[in-house]
Amino acid sequence: MKKSKGFIAEFKEFISRGNVLDLAVGVIIGGAFTAIVTSLVNDVVMPVIGLLIGGISFSDLKYVITPATGTTDEAAIYYGNFIQSVVNFLLIALVVFIVVKAMNRFRHQKPKEAPKPAAPSEEVLLLREIRDLLSQQENPQE
Repeated sequence: MKKSKGFIAEFKEFISRGNVLDLAVGVIIGGAFTAIVTSLVNDVVMPVIGLLIGGISFSDLKYVITPATGTTDEAAIYYGNFIQSVVNFLLIALVVFIVVKAMNRFRHQKPKEAPKPAAPSEEVLLLREIRDLLSQQENPQE
């Protein structure tokens, strides 16, 4: 009768598989990378674009639905934040595309062929011929 593994033993086996560890590392690196790209978009790209279009900050772009009153806040659609998120997504997608393309190129490189051995010299060919003739004389096949 086979004894079934315990829950903890199965969990340890599941966690120790390479795929799960690779996935965990990918998620952690992806989170850190997202923070870097978000900073790039918010702190470098969008201010430059804002300068090019007249000094406008994208985070200030909004469509006010209901203006603020003394007791309530304004209701607005912040489409500037949406534009920043779209630029953020496009930059992340571009970098992921470049990384995947580089990995595929690296993975599918043709292995370098070993150099072909040099053709045997005349002496080697002559010696092989003599060897073959001698072996035929010692073992005649009739």
